[in-house]
This record gives sequence, structure tokens and C-alpha cells, in this order.
Amino acid sequence: MHHISTPLVSKALSNRGQHSISYTLSRSHSVIVEYTHDSDTDMFQIGRSTENMIDFVVTDTSPGGGAAEGPCAQSTISRYACRILCDRRPPYTTRIYAAGFDASSNIFLGERAAKWRTPDGLMDGLTTNGVLVMHPAGGFSEDSAPGVWREISVCGNVYTLRDSRSAQQRGKLVENESNVLQDGSLIDLCGATLLWRTPAGLLRAPTLKQLEAQRQEANAARPQCPVGLSTLAFPSPARGRTAPDKQQPWVYVRCGHVHGYHGWGCRRKRGPQERECPLCRLVGPYVPLWLGQEAGLCLDPGPPSHAFAPCGHVCSEKTARYWAQTPLPHGTHAFHAACPFCGAWLTGEHGCVRLIFQGPLD
Repeated sequence: MHHISTPLVSKALSNRGQHSISYTLSRSHSVIVEYTHDSDTDMFQIGRSTENMIDFVVTDTSPGGGAAEGPCAQSTISRYACRILCDRRPPYTTRIYAAGFDASSNIFLGERAAKWRTPDGLMDGLTTNGVLVMHPAGGFSEDSAPGVWREISVCGNVYTLRDSRSAQQRGKLVENESNVLQDGSLIDLCGATLLWRTPAGLLRAPTLKQLEAQRQEANAARPQCPVGLSTLAFPSPARGRTAPDKQQPWVYVRCGHVHGYHGWGCRRKRGPQERECPLCRLVGPYVPLWLGQEAGLCLDPGPPSHAFAPCGHVCSEKTARYWAQTPLPHGTHAFHAACPFCGAWLTGEHGCVRLIFQGPLD
């Protein structure tokens, strides 16, 4: 660790072969911490930059699954958001740290960034918008429950959340928690949320073949529209989501009754998508159903019995309830549950609904 005059920092960091972190304490005083190479770990970096040192490039996602578009859609994801260090030997422990090294192998924490000296005399700090992590309670399985969101520092320490995303005052140190990633850990980069899965965890997840078998089994039951009496069928994932198929099942997301598409029952005073269910008379959104096809987001291989509201993505009951109860960071200090398949913010009392199919009358 070196103390140096701030105007001389760029000269001191000219060696690209030397990884270092620069903490600017004032216009005249900076602290540079140098790092040595570790032959026992591999480092992977995540960020918005497309430079070679970034291993996984991420972009902002807007609710509904689209990327942020337009000249006014300024990204809140850092170019060098975070770095992940993986042990090369079993059990291959993986740790996450805020901030990543740039093309010059440096990390700069400017004068306005939250930074401090630790009790043992070292330096630590937080990035502008922060790197938040949530570890699920009970692992990522059918018994999982959402954990507590924490903030990870540049040196990998765990803190409670700041009052707002970019506040200069850090949270409290959480000494009994670590930056070790677990199966199902969520990583929020202020604009994109990543799900960390382990090889062992993915072995317990349903496969794409299992999801396809569930689709075929659901279609083999020949569910019918209770009004039009037409047979409904989930379309093949190969068709994509360009437009609903004529046999596509649709759902009233307030009650869960599944129908074929029809154009009546609109309640225009409440909005163009508000329809009245002909079976129970509840008024609410009426949307097509789509089977969730990302197996890594599923907690169990259960049957597709529930749909997220209001987007209509279908998955197992335990998967739907877990994600509907998981608050994801939104904005500077808000949290909101979202569909894991498309990112749409969930609505309604529970965020998901049990699907009520009608079987064939014959």
C-alpha cells in the first residue's frame, strides 16, 4: 500500500502488468494498493464495457424483457461492475468483489466514492451504484426462501444496504456473512440482475427435455376453452414469441381461468387489456400463456401449474411462489418482484395465479 500525491497517480499506475486499486482521499492525497498474481484462482470480470478484460458483458434490461433503448436511456451499469474469483481446486469456492480492473489493470475510486480505512489499517470502498448480493435461504431448491440483500465492497466485505443506491455513507459491516457465492445467489448490478448457478445445482434443475415433455403432456390432456369449446395447446418453443398461436391458451390473471382467445368482454373504462372473465365475472388483464423455457430459473421439475401476473409465463408452483416473493432492486432504493423469464414487474396480491384448466367434455 502506497501513499501518493493525487496528481502523480496516473504516472504511478503506468505499469499495466501490475494490478492495483487507487483510492482518492482528496485532491492532494491518494492511496494505491497493489495486488500480486495468484496461481490458485481464476478471475472473471463482469460489466458494461466490451473491452477484452470484461469476460461477461451485460446491458440494462427493462421490464418485459427488452433492453433499454433510445438515446435517453442512460445505462446505470458500471463499465467494470464486479469481478469473481474462483478457486482452481475443489470445492471451487467462488467469491465476488465490487468493481473490475480496466485496460490498465487498475481500479479507480474517485474522491466522491464511499471509501474508508479498515481497523487493520487497510483500505476498502464501494462503487457508485453498488454491487448487491442475495443468498437464498435453504439453497436454490424447492425448499428455498428469499434471503436478505447485502452490498459487497471492493475488498469483498459484506455490508447492510445504504440508505440509497449511491449514498456516500456505507451500511453496517455484517461480520457473520461472506462474499462466497452459493447456488441461487442473485447479483444486482443496478440495471441487470444475474442468477448464479453451480454445476451441482444445475444437476437438480429440470432439463430442456423435461420441460418439453411437460409441454407435450399438458397438450395431451386436451384442455378446452370453457366457452368456445376449442382445444388449447401450448406452442412449441421453436416457434418463438412472434404472435400467439390460434390454439394458444389465454388466462384471466386475476382468477386463473384459462380460455382460448376471444375479443369480447372488454372493459374499456378500465383500460384496453381489462376483460371480464365469463365464468366468475372478475375483471382484470387477459394475456396469452407462455411456458418458461429457461431451466436454470426453475427450482424444481414440477408441472406447469402457475402463471406470473401480468406477463403470463408459466412454471411450477414452487418456482412461481419463490420468484413472486423475491424482491429485486429497482431504482435507487425500491424493490419489486419480477418475472424471472422476462423481467416484467409482478402485480396483484400474490404476483402469480394458479391456472384453472377445463378438460375435454368427451
